[in-house]
Amino acid sequence: MKKASYKLHLKKDDIVQVIAGKEKGKKGKILAIFPTRERLSVEKLNMVKRHTKGDGKSKQSAIVEKEGTIHISNVLLVSDKVGKGVRTKLKKLADGKRVRVCSKTGDVLDKV
Repeated sequence: MKKASYKLHLKKDDIVQVIAGKEKGKKGKILAIFPTRERLSVEKLNMVKRHTKGDGKSKQSAIVEKEGTIHISNVLLVSDKVGKGVRTKLKKLADGKRVRVCSKTGDVLDKV
């Protein structure tokens, strides 16, 4: 397995905005993050269809629709104050805790 080359400024349950691809401009909640693959899964975005095979007895074959993955570079964290995706940086507080901060406004994005 390769090591993640991205510094992940995203966490599960964050609200993100897609900035590239067919889902551009849409917002959603992060369901899962795959750091080694540099991808994440966003709720109700990038839906893909998977054909599942039945076993003939109990499980029936079907076409299942689920969320596909999106590359980390194609999403931005959404700020509550700005209302859209913003770039972030890390800042160390006086108590030693590291928090995510909006690059433009300087607002703390983490719930402290």
